[in-house]
Amino acid sequence: MELTADELTEARRVIARALEEDLRYGPDVTTLATVPADTVADARIVSRSPGVLAGIPVVRAVFDLVIGSDNYTVTEELPDGSAVEPGQTVLALRAPATSLLTAERTALNLLCHLSGIATTTAQWVAAVEGTSAQIRDS
Repeated sequence: MELTADELTEARRVIARALEEDLRYGPDVTTLATVPADTVADARIVSRSPGVLAGIPVVRAVFDLVIGSDNYTVTEELPDGSAVEPGQTVLALRAPATSLLTAERTALNLLCHLSGIATTTAQWVAAVEGTSAQIRDS
């Protein structure tokens, strides 16, 4: 799934606000002190509980903004709407470690929030299956 132009604009606004809040005192001094600037890392986002995945395009927008779209490689990715189980990798990438550590909190917060909404909505849909009820808005 790709975001529409309007969705991407709104996602970037939310991402910028989240990063502004997270980095209001500057970059993480622990990362700067302990991670060599040229370190490249392999990272995985792994589900901790069963649910429905949502927000991968937003997570990619976080990485695009912080790391730069040409500076990381996605090696594994599940599409939005996928059912996930604990321990399952939903996104894996290779990126500069310092940028990855800068982006990860915002990316995870957004992914968890959006996946929580998708998971709850799926539960509501399942609860009314076989009835004439419809889930109109979540």
